[in-house]
Amino acid sequence: MSSENHGTVKGDTALVMSPTGSVTQGSPVSPSTSKPMPELPDELVQAGWSKCWSKRENRPYWFNRFTNQSMWEMPVLGQHDDIIEIGMPVTPTTPTVPISPITPRAKPWNSTTGTEDKPGQPASALYRTNIIYWDLDIQTNAVIRERAPANHLPPHPEIELQRARLTTKLRQHYQELCYQREGIEPPRESFNRWLLERKVLDKGPDPLLPSDCDPIISRSMFREVMNDIPIRLSRIKYKEEARKLLFKYAEAAKKMIDSRNATPDSRKVVKWNAEDTMNWLRRDHSASKEDYMDRLEHLRKQCGPHVTAVAKDSVEGICTKIYHISVEYVRRIRQAHQTLLKDCNITDPEAAEVQDRLVYCYPVRLALPSPNQPRVELHFENDIACLRYKGEMVKVNRGYFAKLELLYRYSCIDDPRFEKFLSRIWCLVKRYQVMFGAGVNEGMGLQGALPVPVFEVLNKQFGVSFECFASPLNSYFKQFCSAFPDTDGFFGSRGPFLNFSPASGSFEANPPFCEELKDAMVTHFEELLEKSSEPLSFIIFIPEWRDPLTPALNRMETSAFRRHHMSVPAFEHEYRSGSQHICKKEEMYYKAVHGTAVIFLQNDAGFTKWEPTPERIQELLAAYQVSQRALGSPVPSSTSSAPTMPSPASAGMSGNKDSTAAKTAPEQSASLDTSPASQENSSTSSPLENTTPPSEAASL
Repeated sequence: MSSENHGTVKGDTALVMSPTGSVTQGSPVSPSTSKPMPELPDELVQAGWSKCWSKRENRPYWFNRFTNQSMWEMPVLGQHDDIIEIGMPVTPTTPTVPISPITPRAKPWNSTTGTEDKPGQPASALYRTNIIYWDLDIQTNAVIRERAPANHLPPHPEIELQRARLTTKLRQHYQELCYQREGIEPPRESFNRWLLERKVLDKGPDPLLPSDCDPIISRSMFREVMNDIPIRLSRIKYKEEARKLLFKYAEAAKKMIDSRNATPDSRKVVKWNAEDTMNWLRRDHSASKEDYMDRLEHLRKQCGPHVTAVAKDSVEGICTKIYHISVEYVRRIRQAHQTLLKDCNITDPEAAEVQDRLVYCYPVRLALPSPNQPRVELHFENDIACLRYKGEMVKVNRGYFAKLELLYRYSCIDDPRFEKFLSRIWCLVKRYQVMFGAGVNEGMGLQGALPVPVFEVLNKQFGVSFECFASPLNSYFKQFCSAFPDTDGFFGSRGPFLNFSPASGSFEANPPFCEELKDAMVTHFEELLEKSSEPLSFIIFIPEWRDPLTPALNRMETSAFRRHHMSVPAFEHEYRSGSQHICKKEEMYYKAVHGTAVIFLQNDAGFTKWEPTPERIQELLAAYQVSQRALGSPVPSSTSSAPTMPSPASAGMSGNKDSTAAKTAPEQSASLDTSPASQENSSTSSPLENTTPPSEAASL
């Protein structure tokens, strides 16, 4: 049976969704049927197939609008494994107490025709690619108390475009302030971590930019900028590099102390140590790389406190200025958004009545209806879906575009004809694009995820059906928490995790590498476990940083709810890339350059139901080996066939040190800071040989 690429038949397609929901065409979506075509069976129509006429070949062919497949012969439903039938979520049968919320049946989004699902007919089928990084058939076991619709303003491309431009402008202000005041470039990813840290405290109305934080000065931004003063330290491989870096640091420290308002004692200490270092460099030409590194560490300990003292006011000024600019930008965005809603005659609705009952968790619902959406253009370039609004294009792989369609079908209740689907995808992808930043490989770590085999074992062995930190782009389950309830709720998000209070369920947590967020996460875990008598379990994946021990890891290891703790060594496991929705298949996974601690926090009922028995733990560890074999990575040879698992008595007492070269995530830098917070950028004990590990999860 021969086939023909649909784009070859009629050229590139270009779909345009109008505000009314009709579809216009830049170039035809499918060939026009100049001859009357006999009706197809209903099941084929619902699977996306239609009969078309090829002018070039002068004969009919069959085209699937979901898969972009073209066939000369009539397709047979179910003949190929890559065509599956999609049904609506089935209400879980356990637990028995909660009431499952009823979601109206979603109708398919039709890009070429006006057909709809009819009662009694199966929902539309979608194309399943060879490799799937999610399982949207798994039902939730997370139970919450019914909650009122959220009062977030509904997303709109015009407002999202304004937010994107102002956020980019704020990043530029940050770069200029760092250069003008301290002569440095902003620390890599520091703005992204600032957004995460601020959102832990922020009570303002904007989903992305902070505007109501106490304190105003960000601890995250302050320490990261301060860590690059007087110069940024780079990763060292060779002896000559270490020698040059030592000289530059001594010279910069001396120059800085001379140009700032330092005390006489500070001037004396810094000048003496800097000159002593320079004299040593002139005398000793036979020193090793390790000698230079030790000398640099000694110099930083001697000069660091004095350099920090003279730079403190300036760095605090940078943090304060950026925050106040953000407040002003939030005011502008809010005002424009409210004006748009007012022009559409959308006003605050009456407060919805909420019953005090337990229900299975359901996606965020917005109290305000969405305004009419502007036109968003869609076209496909090979395997990439491209969505354009006013010249601003966002891209997503075709498979992930299909995933977003499924999530929308399951979760959205106000758009049965998919009239707002394209504009909402544009807002969603644009939001995460802006959050990541425009740098090469920037922000990937904020969206990383566990390997698929690990998720499969978590679900099978521990009943996990929910991710605490994810997004519609990187989630494995269709139920998850994410940073942006206004854009993500239409695609299944339950909102930010710190605002999510389940009464029971089994959860996976893989938080971003932000110390303030991780600390708030632990506090939230313990509060939930303390007040619930229903089965409740959290399995946390967190970097095993012990030099020194990070506060969040220490708190979980000493928690009264800790049931088990194990370690997966560095370079012996992978994470899925933060750019998985757009990257190439060979770039989907990267090696973890640090050890990962896996900690089970459970109440008594949760421990009884999902006990981390030795057999279950072995299955989880073996999943990492399956992931490596699937990627073609060599499995480390050792006496054990799986990564090491400490005993309960000694679990986590020794950290894993990076000692070998391997393929790692793109983000790489170094730091000599040995404070707990600095380990967000460092995972090794050798200060100048560190590789910055990106965070491996999404949102708050």
